[in-house]
Order: sequence, then C-alpha cells, then structure tokens
Amino acid sequence: MSSYQGSDIFQFAIRMEENGEKFYNYAASIAKDPKVYGIFTKLASEEVKHRKLFADMFSKIDTIMPKESYPGEYMAYLQGSIDGKVFSTAASKELSEIKDVIAALDFAIARELDSVLYYSEMKKYVTATAQSLLDQVIDEERKHVVILSEIKKSL
Repeated sequence: MSSYQGSDIFQFAIRMEENGEKFYNYAASIAKDPKVYGIFTKLASEEVKHRKLFADMFSKIDTIMPKESYPGEYMAYLQGSIDGKVFSTAASKELSEIKDVIAALDFAIARELDSVLYYSEMKKYVTATAQSLLDQVIDEERKHVVILSEIKKSL
C-alpha cells in the first residue's frame, strides 16, 4: 500500500512553490541588471501567490485517485517526477553552482518546464473545478518560461 495520499500532491506543490520563491530571491540577489533583478523578484512573488492558491485548493477540494496498475503507482510516479527536480530541496543544492544570471536563467527555465509537466500530471487527481485552477497555474508557469527565455535572449 502506498504511503502517499491523493492530498499529498498539493503538499508537493506547496513545497515546490516555497523552494521556487527561495530560488528566485537568490537569483535576484546575484542579478546586477535592475531589470533582471525586478523580474526575479516578481517571479518570487508569483511563487508566493501559487503557494497560497495550492493551500486554498488543498483545504477545499477532494482529490481523486485514478485507476492504478498496482497500489501507489501514480503517487510514486508523481514523487519520482519531482525528486531532485523542479524547485525541490535536492535541486536547490545546485544553487551553490549558480554564480551568474545566465546559469540562474537556465536553471529556472528547466524548473519551470518541470513544473508545467508536474501540474499537468496533477490534473488526474483532482475534480474538474480544480483542473481549471491548475490550468491557470500551468499557464502562469508557461509565461514564466517565456519571460525567462526572453531575458536570456536579451543578455
């Protein structure tokens, strides 16, 4: 039997957003360009908004468990998809290797893309109403990828 429950997906998401906020604040601290600094601080504040959205969703909705081939299959998949990726504690160990804005942008772009994938997979676990909310978050994460990519092109 799995040690995870459907509601754990929101706990994962909340942690990802907390770690994302920490990362963007760090990235802002190494940015020398005021425009880049402003974008990183804006992204940090958006991670706070996402965290609050997930906390709200967690408190109000029921999760559903899709049909599994074996007990715990989907939760194991979701956990495996974020271990060492997205904005996890393991991924934040890479922060010590990030010494410039380009490296921070590359790191952030990869993590935002991983977030899109994770939140897309989360949709299997929630009601239609919650899926609509997740679609909004996915759209925001995609916008982050575009913003970060545009900054990188401009540097």
